[in-house]
Amino acid sequence: MKAKIDAILKNLKKRNTEGYFAETIEEAKQIALSLVEEGDMVSWGGSITLEEVGLKRELIRWEQSGKISIIDPYSTKDPAESYERRRQSLLSDIYFLSTNAMTTDGELANIDGTGNRVAALTFGPKKVVVLVGINKLTDNLEEAINRVKEVACPKNAVRLGRRTPCALTGKCCDCLLPKETICSAIVTTRFNQNPGRMHVILINEELGY
Repeated sequence: MKAKIDAILKNLKKRNTEGYFAETIEEAKQIALSLVEEGDMVSWGGSITLEEVGLKRELIRWEQSGKISIIDPYSTKDPAESYERRRQSLLSDIYFLSTNAMTTDGELANIDGTGNRVAALTFGPKKVVVLVGINKLTDNLEEAINRVKEVACPKNAVRLGRRTPCALTGKCCDCLLPKETICSAIVTTRFNQNPGRMHVILINEELGY
């Protein structure tokens, strides 16, 4: 296992991405928090992994103590306000998210409904931190995309209460349903152009979808 992890971290490095390995969610949380600087404007994409790690709760405590400020697109039920916060989050100092899948060669695969999460991943925030459970590793990009469509999308569609074929059958039907489809954009990330911008924390636990 150690040899595999070392190889993954080396592959992330060749893609100009800082890689970390955490044995536990607590260790992953501490690594993530170490990347936040006092005074930072912080935001995040929708993610079960972030909830399971407990990162958002700790960041909210930091905001309450005055260390940081937060843009949370998901703390309002008003669609217009949520959309505006998604736009503002692209100007954050640090943005947290997970990924739908990651190859052992260090590539990321993501499908997004609104597009704010993958937009932030590719451009905007000064620093991006991706938390990845070990269950999201795949051998190659084709397997990664298949995992997203067959595992992540159906589960997220159910979680979000969407009336999509995958929510009912568990299989992707490439649906095109306004206000329902959650796979509007498919983005693969193979290289980071800005040194120090992208950080990936691989966690030795099964997390998220």
